Amino acid sequence: MSISDRAHSRIHNTLPVAKEGLPFILFGFALFLLFLYLKLAILAILTLAATLFTLYFFRDPERRSKADERAVLVPADGRVLKIQHLDEQDNPLGVPAVKASVFMSLFDVHVNRIPVSGRISEITYHPGKFFAANRDKASAQNENNSITLETRDGQRIVFIQIAGLVARRIACWIKEGDEVQAGQRFGLIRFGSRLDIYLPGNSRILAQRDHKVRAGETILGYLS
Repeated sequence: MSISDRAHSRIHNTLPVAKEGLPFILFGFALFLLFLYLKLAILAILTLAATLFTLYFFRDPERRSKADERAVLVPADGRVLKIQHLDEQDNPLGVPAVKASVFMSLFDVHVNRIPVSGRISEITYHPGKFFAANRDKASAQNENNSITLETRDGQRIVFIQIAGLVARRIACWIKEGDEVQAGQRFGLIRFGSRLDIYLPGNSRILAQRDHKVRAGETILGYLS
């Protein structure tokens, strides 16, 4: 299934920043010029600092991976909060699974990437609360966007964008039926957040708790 022109421009972004951030960056720069023109030096300096941080926050570096097709790439930059082995009733796969959680701080790249090639079979948005994303209850109670992917050999994985205490905007640029490639961009979450990924229980996991990881480059593990 083809994607819209708007989604295509975000997934295949050629700018150094995510297009979701352009309105904030341009508005901040316009304010800076206004305060500069009015000779309001302190406001100009504060506005410039805020705009530069916004530019930094929405950075979108180009990344490529040469990983094996059975490799599962980490879908988000940040720190691995935990790796859990779950029974079938405790996870959205409905079978024994391994869950990995990645916490994205304000200083991490917030563009999310597809962990493994396949087809998007389901996307479900869940309204919720806005607890700090590094807390355990964030997975169950926070606003989130759940994405189910079927690999080419019929395996299912689920990855979930989870809003945080400050993050109040989840962007997802793919839709059900899309064919996706490992490492491609699929969305972002603004201003600090979390991403959970569920793999079949027999997957081989390489990542460990507290590891720093990079979306689309770090290998989380391998499907069986």
